[in-house]
Amino acid sequence: MTADPPTTPPPRATERASSLVLVNTGDGKGKSTAAFGTVMRAIARGWKVAVVQFLKSGEWSVGEEKVARELGVDWWALGDGFTWDSENMDESRAIAAEAWRRAREVIESGEYQLVVLDEVTYPINWGWIPLDEVVAVIGGRPEKVNLILTGRDAPEAIVAIADTVTEMRKVKHAFDAGIGAKRGIDY
Repeated sequence: MTADPPTTPPPRATERASSLVLVNTGDGKGKSTAAFGTVMRAIARGWKVAVVQFLKSGEWSVGEEKVARELGVDWWALGDGFTWDSENMDESRAIAAEAWRRAREVIESGEYQLVVLDEVTYPINWGWIPLDEVVAVIGGRPEKVNLILTGRDAPEAIVAIADTVTEMRKVKHAFDAGIGAKRGIDY
């Protein structure tokens, strides 16, 4: 699966943005992984970084969080796990609303140069977080706050306000062959 080489050179960058909004979406693996790679890049540049996770709870033991915290990243895992399996959807909705409250506070503080909203598209698409409010916060963020939003099915309004959108497309996944998640690869 190789792309045809470009027939013309890409345009030269003619301006610099004070901050960017990136969206990693699609049904393929790697949305959060790509965001966390950018977290490492930002830390290497001396940036203050925050991560707000909308599905994973603090009970999960994920390697990215462990290392990122050791490197000084402020990290909030505020979800309640696989929300679609929840026995109490009202509680799951309230947890998502609290995660958004924290995320909004983090963004609007202007304290961070990079904020990752991991798996935020899910509660937006379920109507648990108001899309228009998310778009307003993104558009009104402090000048130096870069954002990365991850999750499947990014709403068109999020895609429209983003500077860079990458769609991860699944070609093949081990899970489809009955192979479970692997520590060190998947979490």
